[in-house]
Amino acid sequence: MLIDAVQSVAKFVCITEAKVHDKNFLKQLGVPAYSMLVFDKAYNFYRQFANWNKENIYFVTRQKDNAVYKVIETVMEQEVPKGKAGVKKEEIIEVKYKEDKEEKTLCLRRISYQDEKNRQYVFITNNFTITAEEAALIYKKRWQIELLFKKMKQNFQLHYFYGENETAIRTQVWCTLIAQLLLTVLQKKAKVKKAFSTVAALIRIHLISMLDVMELLQHIKRTYEKAKNKASNQGSLFPLENVKEGVTF
Repeated sequence: MLIDAVQSVAKFVCITEAKVHDKNFLKQLGVPAYSMLVFDKAYNFYRQFANWNKENIYFVTRQKDNAVYKVIETVMEQEVPKGKAGVKKEEIIEVKYKEDKEEKTLCLRRISYQDEKNRQYVFITNNFTITAEEAALIYKKRWQIELLFKKMKQNFQLHYFYGENETAIRTQVWCTLIAQLLLTVLQKKAKVKKAFSTVAALIRIHLISMLDVMELLQHIKRTYEKAKNKASNQGSLFPLENVKEGVTF
């Protein structure tokens, strides 16, 4: 899945068998020039990285632990105190890949980073304009896709499937993606601060009710307060309408 880092909605989805390697997904992406892609190290594919270089498409990802590379230049290296976040080392590296049975090389930036919990990360990118700190911060955007998956699993029936054949599973996944997109659009158009789970629950409860969904989201709190106050007055021994100014009981 490719998601929009700003809107947190799916832009492109490809459903395959589990045995298909993740890197094959990169071949199908049609992103415009000067885009910035962020993904984890399961998608490392140097030949595709080289093609993106030609198309002016940038990326930030983590380097595999067993990656083979050659250091061309060490740009900077410093000690980062424990408990503090910062760039420990920045290098210019060279990696090799094969294209049409010919061995070629690709030049990348390699950035070693330490976070506040002293966890060590190594990033690679083909963008030589942004700072090393910016590359590390950009990679944090990748976590949004995990949050999207969590949102879908919590609010939609994806923990079990209604059918066991491929068509049934694909249909259920696509219906879930469509529903998630529609609810996100509805949440943004309503301009409310309600959590996505609240919006999903309200729509689920009133799915077959003859109600204006936008009105439901925008005025549900006001209606609830009005009903609560009315119920409170009716159940009181001394209803508020019987209380006059300056009179106490």
